[in-house]
Amino acid sequence: MIHIVGLGPGDPASLPPRAFALLTGGLPVLLRTARHPTVAREPLAGRLAGLPVTALDDEYERRESFEATYDAIVGRVLAAHRERAGGEIVYAVPGHPLVGESTVARLLPRAREQDIETRVVGAPSFVDACLEALGESVTGDLHVVDALSLRPDAARRGGAAASPLARAGGPLLLYQVHSRQAASDAKLALMEAGFPDDFAVAVVRAAGVPGEERVARGVPLHDLDRTDDHDHLTSVWVPPLSRNARRPSFPELVDVMATLRAPDGCPWDREQTHESLRPYVIEEAYEVVEAIDLRDPDKLCEELGDLLLQVVFHAELAAGEGVFDIDDVCAGIVDKLVRRHPHVFGDVSVGGADEVLANWQAIKASEKGNSDRTSILDGIPKQLPALLRALEVSKRAVKAGFEWPDTNGVLDKVDEEVGELRAEIEAGAPKERLADELGDLLFTVVNVARRVRVDPEDALRRQLDKFTRRFRYIEAQAAERGLSVDALPLAEMETLWQEAKAREKQE
Repeated sequence: MIHIVGLGPGDPASLPPRAFALLTGGLPVLLRTARHPTVAREPLAGRLAGLPVTALDDEYERRESFEATYDAIVGRVLAAHRERAGGEIVYAVPGHPLVGESTVARLLPRAREQDIETRVVGAPSFVDACLEALGESVTGDLHVVDALSLRPDAARRGGAAASPLARAGGPLLLYQVHSRQAASDAKLALMEAGFPDDFAVAVVRAAGVPGEERVARGVPLHDLDRTDDHDHLTSVWVPPLSRNARRPSFPELVDVMATLRAPDGCPWDREQTHESLRPYVIEEAYEVVEAIDLRDPDKLCEELGDLLLQVVFHAELAAGEGVFDIDDVCAGIVDKLVRRHPHVFGDVSVGGADEVLANWQAIKASEKGNSDRTSILDGIPKQLPALLRALEVSKRAVKAGFEWPDTNGVLDKVDEEVGELRAEIEAGAPKERLADELGDLLFTVVNVARRVRVDPEDALRRQLDKFTRRFRYIEAQAAERGLSVDALPLAEMETLWQEAKAREKQE
């Protein structure tokens, strides 16, 4: 049996009788830390003297991270139990063992794996003590967050708790704000999550410890790390951030879309369907591409928002039909990313990007909905722009070995297709025949682009941008002469074209 005993927030008088009896009954006692006030105060301090008590504070000095420290402490507790040949020992931790205690969170499953019986003997937690010190009554959501899990970029990374908890609207209680650096990380993470720089928080030190408890109220968030008054008994109370005060984020977007689609919302939004929104998805995607090409981060941010709106809009439509909702969309893509990256989330080793792509394709082929594909060309959307679809078809065919021996072979094929198109034009062939020959030529040119590693869509866009600049130069020169562009002789248009071309080279 391992008795996991809580030491409470810091006052021995708050210890339940059963906890006090176990700590002083003569069983081997392992203390996660002897620095806790409950251990150092009477009547417990005197009763522990001479008993088999081992403090594990040395692990904090020997390990480079808290994670390693916690694992080492759990290992020592289990080793102490083995030394007793399965007998009883006591493992004592600050506060309540099941509230914010990382070592207990690790110890319980490991003990179950080894068929070791555990018994948790509770005590008041630091949460109780902090709320009492603050005089706060919580009726809604209270989010208790380990400050050691916070990093300055928590909101951007999404890997720490600050961002989603901040959006939930409920108050936060940050614990283990044990140093100025931990306070700085917490401050920056909260700011990244949308809390204003001057948002007032409260710093609670030694909550529940008689004679030492202190509460500093109204501390501006930007001053949270301006003092060195932080230790292992320091917590920070972050009051609720009102919806109007916080920066809108993804949940607000979903809420706004639901409001627009509500019976008393926007008539236009209520009338939309997946089919009616189809053109906007394509349009917004291309506007994102344009922003990328312009290298304009502000425009890219705006256009990504417009594209995200389309995703949320379609999810809201589906939710109204009872088919799926935005949470299903998010869950699906998360599952897919984790499943298709076993080299990151599993134990698969890869030698480089090519192997990653090969694994991706193999995993994709085995997934539900893909296993019944009979052709290597299955799964290419017919709605793709023709150039993009042609490039993907070409890439798939090459994987099966359907390829010219070298680039010159493709270029020879271009000459052949040009000759065939010329012959059909000279013979006065019908439009359908000309379309076939022109399609052959275009597809062959796409293969040239693939061979030389040039994106044909990008190449054509660049050419269109270049043509547009030069043609506008011709229009501007015509306007200076008081002429419309169609009034210029072709020879003069060619001269101006060459001027525009020369100007580009000089720039």
